[in-house]
Amino acid sequence: MVSLLKKLIGSRNDRILRQYRKQVGQINALEPSLEAVSDEDLKNKTVQFREQLASGSTLDQLLPEAFAVVREASKRVFGMRHFDVQLMGAIALHHGKIAEMRTGEGKTLMATLAVYLNALASKGVHVVTVNDYLARRDAEWMGQLYNFLGLSVGVVVPQQDPQEKVDAYRADITYGTNNEFGFDYLRDNMEYRAEDRRQRSLSFAIVDEVDSILIDEARTPLIISGQAEDHTEVYVRMNAVPPMLTRMASEPKPHEPEPEGDFWVDEKGQQVHLSESGMEQAEEILSRLGLLPEGESLYDPRHITLIHHLMVALRAHNLFFRDQHYVVTDNEVVIVDEFTGRLMVGRRWSDGLHQAVEAKEGVTIQNENQTLASITFQNYFRMYDKLAGMTGTADTEAYEFQEIYGLETVIIPTNKPMIRVDQNDQVFKTDNEKYNAILADMKDCQERGQPVLVGTTSIENSERLSSMLKREKLAHEVLNAKQHAREAEIVAEAGKPGRITIATNMAGRGTDIVLGGSVEKQIALVRADADLSAQEKEARIQQIRDEWAPANEAVKAAGGLRIIGTERHESRRIDNQLRGRAGRQGDPGSTRFYLSLEDSLMRIFAGDRVRAIMERLRLPEGEPIEAKMVSRSIESAQRKVEARNFDIRKQLLQFDDVANDQRKVLYAQRNEVLEAQDVGEMVLNLLSATITEVFHAYIPAESMEEQWDVAGLQSVLESDWGIEVALVDWAEKEPNLTDEDLLERVLAEANRVYSTKVELVGRDNWAPFERSVLLQSIDTHWRNHLSSLDHLRQGIHLRGYAQKDPKQEYKREAFELFSGMLDRVRTDVVRVLLTVRIQTPEQVAQTEPESVEGVTYHHSDYDAALSGEDPGIAEEPLGATQPASGGAASAGAVPKVGRNEPCPCGSGKKYKHCHGRIA
Repeated sequence: MVSLLKKLIGSRNDRILRQYRKQVGQINALEPSLEAVSDEDLKNKTVQFREQLASGSTLDQLLPEAFAVVREASKRVFGMRHFDVQLMGAIALHHGKIAEMRTGEGKTLMATLAVYLNALASKGVHVVTVNDYLARRDAEWMGQLYNFLGLSVGVVVPQQDPQEKVDAYRADITYGTNNEFGFDYLRDNMEYRAEDRRQRSLSFAIVDEVDSILIDEARTPLIISGQAEDHTEVYVRMNAVPPMLTRMASEPKPHEPEPEGDFWVDEKGQQVHLSESGMEQAEEILSRLGLLPEGESLYDPRHITLIHHLMVALRAHNLFFRDQHYVVTDNEVVIVDEFTGRLMVGRRWSDGLHQAVEAKEGVTIQNENQTLASITFQNYFRMYDKLAGMTGTADTEAYEFQEIYGLETVIIPTNKPMIRVDQNDQVFKTDNEKYNAILADMKDCQERGQPVLVGTTSIENSERLSSMLKREKLAHEVLNAKQHAREAEIVAEAGKPGRITIATNMAGRGTDIVLGGSVEKQIALVRADADLSAQEKEARIQQIRDEWAPANEAVKAAGGLRIIGTERHESRRIDNQLRGRAGRQGDPGSTRFYLSLEDSLMRIFAGDRVRAIMERLRLPEGEPIEAKMVSRSIESAQRKVEARNFDIRKQLLQFDDVANDQRKVLYAQRNEVLEAQDVGEMVLNLLSATITEVFHAYIPAESMEEQWDVAGLQSVLESDWGIEVALVDWAEKEPNLTDEDLLERVLAEANRVYSTKVELVGRDNWAPFERSVLLQSIDTHWRNHLSSLDHLRQGIHLRGYAQKDPKQEYKREAFELFSGMLDRVRTDVVRVLLTVRIQTPEQVAQTEPESVEGVTYHHSDYDAALSGEDPGIAEEPLGATQPASGGAASAGAVPKVGRNEPCPCGSGKKYKHCHGRIA
């Protein structure tokens, strides 16, 4: 029935495209009239459009003429005319959808239409790319078109001058990477002056390679961190333990004898698990190394951090490998992006994993960091009023885009029919058989003059293939994270006859492989060569142009670009990205994946089934299986992995949504403080609320006089808040005083103390100090709150054993933590402002105390200690890089205090109700 209906009325995608084609007809109808318009009149169209918007027109009404104007301008600036399919893709972008367009269909040029139309509203359009190279290239290249039409273009990149960055965000169109946009949002919410903020409101963003950014990187939060405590010595000593433990041959199965060994590796879940005997062995080794006291258990609460260090050391040794997950350059461990094959300089694994890998590789171990601000890409991009994306491979993840981001995927047809041949996978028993078959295929292609692009999943595999080709004396190029600098040059020549190129991943390269070689890229390289004279450059450029046409024909005759995949990726999208490099713009091409039962995906997810088929068929050595049934089995395994990864991302988002709601509230309050002319009124409200709360702790509302603790209240107000009121005398002399009368007098005295300080230094001098105290308190407590949420999240799944929903429990406890944090912010701010001492420079010089290095005294309340927070008084400047002073002093340094004696911290409480309670 469904297929019958689709035939009659078409699929949802077909119906959308029909609507778009009508609009394309309207745009095409305007082309002849615009061709007759002068350059000056064409530029003036931008001013006219903005006037129309100001007088009540909508962007949808302007769309046909605006798109026609951009197409005409592109013809004059670049000599390139937008295809009809590009117009359809741009309409999808304008409507806040994802346009899936095959590689080589011109997504960069297509985006200019939607960018221009939305930039007319003067709210700023962000074009998000996957790397700095593409951001700069596209801003410079497409900037010519925007500038011709009178729009300004900016680009944001790391380590940019702050004023340059502000100017870039003020431009009509801003290009940049997903990381930089996200980090700038966090930085803006850590600034202490409103004028130092960079971004405007988040209005409209077009995300290039949207699947790479919103799916692959969704689990990677952006974190701005400051230095925390130094545990580098522990990582070095713990690194000696994993080699002393034995890995089990397989995972233990219920009702079967446990395999010999100390631990097993769960490759699917990326975890390592110790067996019972392994735990005893680890305890014995740690005792021998002096990390664990003799006879004590590793699971004793005092040694819980040792468990963490042991597990990250085991993961570093058994799940993270050099030249696959990371490379070592300049005494530093640099992560390799598993999706793009690029080096991710400056990015670090969290939870001590990066330090464990550094210890394993023997490089300098950097200190652990404390999170100052954090956000995931999922939550950052959902803050835009309108979001759109473009990629060559979104359809396999269409459900996730719709579910998480509310983004519909529209598949745009190709400009010319696709004639690429996708051959069935060939599956071999062993890796050696597979690589020999790949080598034979490459040899055959090179002899026939067919260019080959070989896709590998790791640097290690690309170098293995490279060494095989060297032995056979076959010329080739390797494109992986180690050859990052030569990327554009290698890709530009990958389409030349007989050329062999090995690449770790082809997603987001931003450069098409042109059959016969990319003329424009080669010309650009010649022009950039400083050793050649102008005459030599022109001669070389002409030679390149003359050589290209016959080379292009020769490659087409040989079958176009040949794509060889050395193994299947977990995600079908990544395989499709590799395949998509062939068959661009109606070119011929062919693709094939070579697999073996030793590949990680086959071994973990589909190996047993395919192995059974091979054994049943009794295939001789070197003979592969090649059948649609096997390809379907592998695709089914990929679907399972994709579904599992989606569940992980969805669950992460559900937990992060809690932090995100709190982040929005806190940042809104922070911005209110930052933008307010004077926060005096805000502070008076905080003061009134805080002192009222303190008052009611000792004199409960609507209570009997027998329940009042007037003396205790008087003592606390004097010692903690600097408010001297004779409450005891008033209560004795005026027996008719009500609790409201007492509260009124206390609040009046608190306001007097505050006003006296303001008058003493003057409102103009006091206001910046007051604002600074508010912001510092918010930032300090938010920092500690993020740490508390992290600890809460790590253990919340255990609530499931008590038949409770971990998500609901997390929401409830996170809300309580957040409420407590806001109360502590309020209390700290009021306490600092009421108790701050104002002195002249001369008085400061006379009373300067002797400083004692390395000792910090601060007071934590009981609830904060339990939650892992340490509020103190917000006097530490934001972004301070000194290690946090948390942690108890050694037992010998603390004087013995009786349970009923006053607490030495100066809180005014008995020791048993204060630090004694924590102890």
